[in-house]
Amino acid sequence: MRLTIAAIVVCLALVVALLHLLRTRRIREKYAAVWILLTLAVVAIGVFPGLAFWLSDLVGVQTPANLLFAMACLVLLAVCIQLSTEVSSLEEETRTLAEEVALLRLDVRQHLVRVQEQLPRADTTPPAERPGDQPRQEDAR
Repeated sequence: MRLTIAAIVVCLALVVALLHLLRTRRIREKYAAVWILLTLAVVAIGVFPGLAFWLSDLVGVQTPANLLFAMACLVLLAVCIQLSTEVSSLEEETRTLAEEVALLRLDVRQHLVRVQEQLPRADTTPPAERPGDQPRQEDAR
């Protein structure tokens, strides 16, 4: 009985933690839904231990613990595969965005070069040294 209560308390704590992660936007809904369903399954097996025996008989496993261990391994495998696909798609998206940023930087540099070529050059020689300039009357005094 104590083990059942402990399992229920742990599962309720997990649901509260998942809801907190959802509220703070640190986990997306699609991931939280899977974890909440798994938590509910653990609570159901904790409250109704006969369910584990029934499932093990249905599948043909001798002990429910072996069935639960195999199911846990399958769940972890599914989570690893799902996270690997997410990481792969994010990696591809990051590469695409980096390429787009590089192309935009190139366009900006080329545009700046064209604009600088079209601007008139500022004459940096002092006015007295420019050819064709006559000294002013005030400068002569």
